[in-house]
Amino acid sequence: MEGSYKFLSSRATAIQPSPTLAVDAKAKALKAAGHDVCGFGAGEPDFDTPEFIKEACIQAIHDGKTKYAPTPGLPELREELANKYVRDNSFASCEPSQVVVSPGGKYSCHLAIQAVINPGDEVLIPSPYWVSYPEMVRLADGVPKFLPTLSSEGFRLEPNALREALTEKTKLLILNSPSNPTGAIYPPKLIRTLVNICMEHGILILSDEIYEYLLYDNSEHLSPASISEEAAKMVITVAGFSKTFSMTGWRLGTLVADEPIAKAVANLQSQTTSNATTFAQYGALAALRNWDLSMREVADMKLVFDRRRLKLLEGLNSISSFDCFRSTGAFYLFPDISALGGTPMDFAAKLLEKKKVAVVPGEAFGSDTGIRLSYATSDDIIEKGLERIIEFVGEEYSN
Repeated sequence: MEGSYKFLSSRATAIQPSPTLAVDAKAKALKAAGHDVCGFGAGEPDFDTPEFIKEACIQAIHDGKTKYAPTPGLPELREELANKYVRDNSFASCEPSQVVVSPGGKYSCHLAIQAVINPGDEVLIPSPYWVSYPEMVRLADGVPKFLPTLSSEGFRLEPNALREALTEKTKLLILNSPSNPTGAIYPPKLIRTLVNICMEHGILILSDEIYEYLLYDNSEHLSPASISEEAAKMVITVAGFSKTFSMTGWRLGTLVADEPIAKAVANLQSQTTSNATTFAQYGALAALRNWDLSMREVADMKLVFDRRRLKLLEGLNSISSFDCFRSTGAFYLFPDISALGGTPMDFAAKLLEKKKVAVVPGEAFGSDTGIRLSYATSDDIIEKGLERIIEFVGEEYSN
């Protein structure tokens, strides 16, 4: 019965599969089997990739641009990205040599951690956190150290909590703003304070900015690397094209760092994926070279997301036992369901079984009180899903 299992490495057996992808896969399997499923699990825009981006990729294929690309990305794409970070993110400077294009924002995070973490190094991760951060740290033989945040504090890491967590082994702080799973955004003043603390203690920062353009309620995004030239040397900025341009399946992530770190990341990529898909990079290049058109597409998408955000927020907070934080970024809500008793895992399993509504339990994000719902889905699913959740809570938790 053991079969080939005995040959697996300890690294492979220790790693946990992505819970968010597992929930999405289960929901899709139920849907394929004929069930009417309301899926709130996937962190994926339900919009199509803009036509002009698709056409640029198709043209690249017709033009024979289907061979290997330079490991860190097409030179012209890296140049456009460097310009973007100066123009849009207020970096003092950014050279193409500091930019690496990878097969997805997730892989950019993985490469960054692999490039700077040694066995035993501590990585500070505010919780609730994106599901992959701890596993990425463990794959580098680092030690994830979780710093709980509260809804009452906007799900943001407080400066005193950061100071108290620092030890001689602390190497890296991961900041994710806007946040997955909470949708929280760190205001500029707080970002500056946290960056200054890290700089004082020689701590690197991995700034995951994959949702940087999905902002609501007049929220402001500040890239930590833009604070000063000194900060830019200590910050690894990760982003990508997936969420902003609805290009999730294209697998195009970006990384910007001080040149020695960027070079180390490119070296790691050269021995793993070689490069991001060549013709896909031409689609990304079109997105950057037609920036005004791209931002109009994003603005239209944001209007829809914002309407859905408020509709879902109102519906969840109408449930007396729910307490839902008003997110101002990304496309997630993270209601506290602790008043119901039990665990988020149990709640999510029963909700999917009995009402065919898929949500991600908080345990996946290091929370024993919340569940994550993505509003990157249709208005119809939001309306039906809310009705079913309200029915479920009334039937299962009325006593």
